[in-house]
Amino acid sequence: MEIKSTKINGANAEIKATILKEVIDANLNKIAKELTKTAKIAGFRKGKVPVTAVKKQYGERLVQDAEAEALREVLSKGLKELNIANESLIGEPSISQFDKSDDKIEVTVKVAMRPQINMGDYASMVKEFEKPVVSDEDVENRIKELATAQATYINVEEDRALVEGDTALIDFEGSVDGELFEGGAAKDFSLRLGSKQFIPGFEEQVIGMKKDDEKVIKVTFPENYGGVKLAGKDAEFKVKVNALQTKGEVAIDDELAKKMLPGQEDASLENLKAQVKIQIENEELSKLYNDDLKPALLETFVDGFIFDLPEFVVEQEIDMALNKKAGTMSEEEVQELRDNAEKLQELRETFRDDASRSVRATFIIDALAQAEKIKVEEQEVMQTIYFEAMQMGQDPQAAYEQYKKAGYIPAIQMSMVEDKVLSKLLNSKMKEA
Repeated sequence: MEIKSTKINGANAEIKATILKEVIDANLNKIAKELTKTAKIAGFRKGKVPVTAVKKQYGERLVQDAEAEALREVLSKGLKELNIANESLIGEPSISQFDKSDDKIEVTVKVAMRPQINMGDYASMVKEFEKPVVSDEDVENRIKELATAQATYINVEEDRALVEGDTALIDFEGSVDGELFEGGAAKDFSLRLGSKQFIPGFEEQVIGMKKDDEKVIKVTFPENYGGVKLAGKDAEFKVKVNALQTKGEVAIDDELAKKMLPGQEDASLENLKAQVKIQIENEELSKLYNDDLKPALLETFVDGFIFDLPEFVVEQEIDMALNKKAGTMSEEEVQELRDNAEKLQELRETFRDDASRSVRATFIIDALAQAEKIKVEEQEVMQTIYFEAMQMGQDPQAAYEQYKKAGYIPAIQMSMVEDKVLSKLLNSKMKEA
């Protein structure tokens, strides 16, 4: 057996081999001989089946097993020549050539390795930044919002027209082409004007009405409205204003703090202000991290670390981008790509740069996680999915099983690792303003 192993770069290698027929025959005889001990063939006692009977019974399957055994030997010897450990491999080796003739098999096996990344002083690539500043006015405005949310609605007895920001208690009945439609009517519906709860144009026409006023409001359902029967249709709503309401006043004092901080023995307005300030700081910091600092830092790392990428991983990323693009194309456009291999290849290549950067980012995050000793176990992923599902009123266990069945758990896990790694690096460079 002739083997020639070549390391293409730091992440890809190629093993070429010529497997002679004698090797395949020897493997076949060895496998057939082993099978004589366990094979069940009519007319022969177990353990007494001759090799010729086994070959006749299993035929092509024996040939395939013999060839597979030879390929395993090619891979093993090739990796040994290249000094590549099995644990360094990524994915399954792929056979790019398999030319079979009467006396030999010419085969080429491609393998991919985990890239070696020289991290250097990666911490110096993280820029210092100032922690977001939260003013006393920010805190006061937030507490006013909390107080308003606690307030109850009261009827306004003043005889005046409704304005944006008011809450109207209304009866309404909707129809399309003179016919009532399901879900188009309600009694004493509480509508805050300007909230955009209703389709465009409805709330604007309620503004200016007074208590006990009745009016026919004409609107058009949006073309992308969820109900197909109503999408794009002109509609009329008979509307009556039963009451004009506004939020009552809630005192901003220690009593409000006790309501907002249940179970805290030291609940006070000052304590509430301190906790609200921390909450706003965390919100602002989270927004700064997610919208700006994390994406910028990852781009810095992707531009700063140059290393070879496993070819097949990049190709997989391109395929995913291509499939996503195909989902937005018409059937005619997709068929044109099927019929024109050159055009399909041109389209694939447009995704190569972004795919390479995405794969590079994944390996960088993995290397940083190892350097920073950051891990996310599946139990933590499960807890995160459970929490989000409960917030959305979904069954946590069902949501987790759905993610698992779809194969999303590794991607969620990697996303959480990325978040932790970048957050830790950024936290180390945050300065108090």
